This record gives sequence, C-alpha cells and structure tokens, in this order.
Amino acid sequence: MDGTAIVLTHGLLNTEFAKTAHGLIRGTERYEILAIIDHKFAGMELRDVVGGNVPSIPIYDSIGTAMNMLDEKIDYFIIGLAFSSGKIPKEIVPIIKAAIQSGMSVVNGLHQFLNDMPEIVSLAKDCEVSLIDIRKPKAKSELHNWTGKIRQVKTPKIAVLGTDSAIGKRTTCSLLTETANLMGLRAEMIYTGQTGWMLGNRYGFILDATVNDFITGELEHAVVSCYKEASPQLIFMEGQSSLRNPIGPCGAEFLISAQANGVILQHKPSREYYHDTEEMPIMIPSLQSEVELIKMFGVETLAITLNGDGLSKAQALRYKDEYQAELGVPVVFPLTDGVESLIEIMASKYKLKVEKEFV
Repeated sequence: MDGTAIVLTHGLLNTEFAKTAHGLIRGTERYEILAIIDHKFAGMELRDVVGGNVPSIPIYDSIGTAMNMLDEKIDYFIIGLAFSSGKIPKEIVPIIKAAIQSGMSVVNGLHQFLNDMPEIVSLAKDCEVSLIDIRKPKAKSELHNWTGKIRQVKTPKIAVLGTDSAIGKRTTCSLLTETANLMGLRAEMIYTGQTGWMLGNRYGFILDATVNDFITGELEHAVVSCYKEASPQLIFMEGQSSLRNPIGPCGAEFLISAQANGVILQHKPSREYYHDTEEMPIMIPSLQSEVELIKMFGVETLAITLNGDGLSKAQALRYKDEYQAELGVPVVFPLTDGVESLIEIMASKYKLKVEKEFV
C-alpha cells in the first residue's frame, strides 16, 4: 500500500463523474481511503449517497475539516473525478493548491496534467510533494507491439465489455476478480483505465493514454506478463467504452488481439442514448444485437451484468427476467445479487475447482 489518502468529489459524489471515487470507495489495495471531500454531501452517510454495500468512510466539506478530524497523516490527495473533456476544472485548482500546501502529494487521473501547470509544479517543489499524473503517456521506446505471444496463454481470458461508457464495467470486473479469489480461485484483473491502476491491480495499462498503434501490444504484454508471473486460473480484462460507441468505439482489441475466451456484458437498461450524445442523440442498439455482434467475432457472451441506476425494484426484476428469456444466459445485478453464481458457471465451463464456499 502506498499510503493514506483523501478523495475529492466536489459536489459530484452521487454522479457518474465521480466513478473514480466510487471505485476507490469500494476497495483499493494501493491507498487507505480516510475521507471523501465533498461540500454538498458533508456529514452524510456514504451508503446513503452512493448506495450499495460500501464502507463507512466520512465525508467532509474541506481539506481543513478533514485534517482537523482525522488522527492519521494524509499522504495523498486524489482527484476522484472523471470528465469527458479530461480537463481540470478551474474551481478545484485552489483546492489542489491547499492539498499541496498541507503536505499531500496529488494523484490526478485526468487528461490535463498537473506537471504541465507551472504554478502547481513550483508549489509542489516548494512543499516537497509529488504530482502523479496517471494518464501521462509512456515513451514510445517503452511500448510494446503485438507479437502473437498471446497464443501462449492457456488461462481463460474473460473480457468485461459493455454497451456504453460509464456503466460499471470496471466495478463488475473488480467484483468478479475479488469474488473468484474469495472462492479459492487465483484470479487477476487486467486494468485498462486510471481507476484500475489506483485500485492496485498489478497488470495492465491505460488504454486512452496509449498511442493507438501500441494498444494491442500493450494489452497482449499485460496479459502475457500476468500469465507468466502470477499463474492465474482466471484472467478478467477491463473493457472500455463499447463496440459501437461513436465517441470512442472500443472492444475489438479484447476479442481479437487478446483472444478473449468469453465475455461478460455490462448493460444499463435506464440509459437510452450513448453517454454524452444525448443532444444529438444516438441511441444504444439493443442488447440482443450486441450479443450477436460479439458472436460474430467468434466469442461467446457468458452472462449479462446490469447497472440498476434509475430503475425501481419492479423494473429491475422485469428487465432481468426479460433479458434471461430473450438471450438464454444468466443475468445479474452485481451490486445487489453478487457475482458468485457467475464464478461457479465459469469454474464449471473451464473445469476449475472452487475451493471455498462464498461467504
């Protein structure tokens, strides 16, 4: 573990913009999360804001309040927000400066880099703290080309894909990996986004910070390294965006270059249009057509996982029953149903022995 941390959500804790914070809240091996900084939800119970089974992490209105209330030294200040523009909002720059002046290193997962902001760089140098820009691209000399070595990997590789961006692919991927390990299977997650790195996963790369020509090579390198070094029984690969999202189509790399053996497909029934295209708008194709498209790549969809945001309990049950009847595969809501049934299905399919009963 790198150290203790507080996470900024700046009034957006209950929105999709705080998906980085949501991932950290649900569990990270890299940081000990001590508090959330959000003036809008200060003093509220975290589970009442984000829902689900989450730890009791306090929410404070400011860095100053957090420092007064917490006994531990705070090592890191994490910007727990993600925006489609990737820019650092001007209104949070003073908060970043306050964190630096309080002796915290700053972790930034946005496309705009703190190390490109002279005033921030100078302040960090004076205060002897680090600026960690996770999405800073690697030098091309450090990147890998696709070689075909993926064919050496005998471990089942499951791609967690989705019908859109920002619908919970990473959360489901993390839950599958965690649950498999709790059930006695050696499982690893290949991260492909900044939050996956923050969670402490050992293998992966940040897809949207990688030069396009090297994406397939970096994906292959991560999977092959994981296979050789960790000897897992299951490998779960975190998907990005969706196969037909016009803003950023993604997914074929996992099916073709990483040679996925199966797909877990994440879907959000309450979302009608692709994220950030609502003004155009561009409708998300049917779930059945997405499954058929994946089959055209030669890969089987093993199960559907659903994001229940925006649904009543009755609506959620109706969608679950309808999709199961229509598609003939298991359908679960990971945050409420859990994913142990899916691990059991994969264990049976790939002839893996579950050593422990899930508790």
